[in-house]
Amino acid sequence: MASESQPNESRYLVRVSAVIPAGRQQLFDVLADPAQHPAIDGGGSVKAVREGGPERLSLGATFAMDMHIGADYKILNTVVEFDEPSVIAWRHFNGHIWRYRFLEVDGGTQVVEEWDARGAKHRLSLLLLGFPARNRRGMTATLRRLADVVTARP
Repeated sequence: MASESQPNESRYLVRVSAVIPAGRQQLFDVLADPAQHPAIDGGGSVKAVREGGPERLSLGATFAMDMHIGADYKILNTVVEFDEPSVIAWRHFNGHIWRYRFLEVDGGTQVVEEWDARGAKHRLSLLLLGFPARNRRGMTATLRRLADVVTARP
């Protein structure tokens, strides 16, 4: 599985992609299940899905996660893009978006993960806290973990 940065990035938009030897729907299904997010999170901050949310995401759905970056906290997410099996994205309270795109290619599916803070309310604080670089490392690890999860399934 090769991973790479993408063109058209900015200080507030980070893209990482990898070709994973699995179908788009199989990969999309993992991201549409919030209970799978702790297993694929390469940044180490997603600890558990909180009770009361949907078992499967859909446009407009909200779901909460137990998180840890320096301290424990919870975060509420809203699904803002949902085009099965091509795109899924959710927005945090600060306005930044986590987006996944799935494109069929030879050998499987190209998965593009994006951290899009162009519309975030407190963009400068995200930069000062080092999130673009930190997120790139975590996103690369997330795509590896996503590949491990889907290739381990029968």
